[in-house]
Amino acid sequence: MEKDRTQFCIQCRKETKYTAKVEKRAYNIKGREYAFDVVTAVCDECGEEVNLPGLMDYNAGLIDAQYRKEEGLVSVEDINALMDVYNIGKAPLSLALGFGEITVTRYLQGQYPSPEYSNIIQKALADADYMIALLDQNKGKIGDTAYKKAYMAAKNIKELVDSLSEKMLLTISYIFEKVNEITPLALQKLLYYIQAIYMVKYDKPLFTEECKAWVHGPVYEKVYDVFKSFKFSPIEDKRFVIFKDRFHELSDEERDVIDMVVNSFGMYSGKTLEKITHKEAPWADAYSVNKLYGYANEPITNDAIKKYFKEISLKYDLETEEGLKAYIQEQLS
Repeated sequence: MEKDRTQFCIQCRKETKYTAKVEKRAYNIKGREYAFDVVTAVCDECGEEVNLPGLMDYNAGLIDAQYRKEEGLVSVEDINALMDVYNIGKAPLSLALGFGEITVTRYLQGQYPSPEYSNIIQKALADADYMIALLDQNKGKIGDTAYKKAYMAAKNIKELVDSLSEKMLLTISYIFEKVNEITPLALQKLLYYIQAIYMVKYDKPLFTEECKAWVHGPVYEKVYDVFKSFKFSPIEDKRFVIFKDRFHELSDEERDVIDMVVNSFGMYSGKTLEKITHKEAPWADAYSVNKLYGYANEPITNDAIKKYFKEISLKYDLETEEGLKAYIQEQLS
């Protein structure tokens, strides 16, 4: 049973129950009027607002985020992400971007950047080539050690971007956004089922990477190479933060398929999903070619994947989340 929320009401002069709600309020910032959502707490007895501890600070954060979004300004979180991704400190980053030495420090303390400087930060976060160009342009200002560390980080990001297709990168990033923790094994299986269900619905693959039949099930080899250092541990790859504002590049249809697969297959461990794939013809047929040698590296063709899952969909309706869950339960029973 939910505990009643109470707070001292100045108007009623006693502790009363209150109701929290979101409402729009007008604010004037730099001579311009804005309407922002804020949270208010209202006394259930007299209807007057009550003062909740921490609510003012919470609303300040809400207003700040809405103002930055309205004006297209980079967030403090994005600046911290830029430092993290490129392994660079505040002062060196500020100089690498062509700013004054303490400019980034001021932004981290809450000062709003100009649109010009905000765009530079956002572009550096999204484009490793742009960051490399800035580092080379301002190399003499930031010191050799800081330059080498940031340059290597940028090169690693560039290698990631060059190794996988745009759709694969965006799909993986979207999965990371939807799932709190995921191992390389589980990620491989989700990608396999996303590709399969997308072909069931739209008769074409979502991404171009080739799938292979390995001992632990279907594997996208190029994706394996990106995450192999994590082995059986959850993936923590800070490089993927550069894609977090690009999910709009996935169509509604693409996001819908990813959501369905994550909401169904994403409930299970990588080992459980591996067992399911071992029961399915696309992997079993391809793996049998070389299984006598104890390994396999045969392609699992998109045609084979599409054919199998289209046939299965006639029974389970794999174009729906309910159908996917019914199929999984049947495979696990």
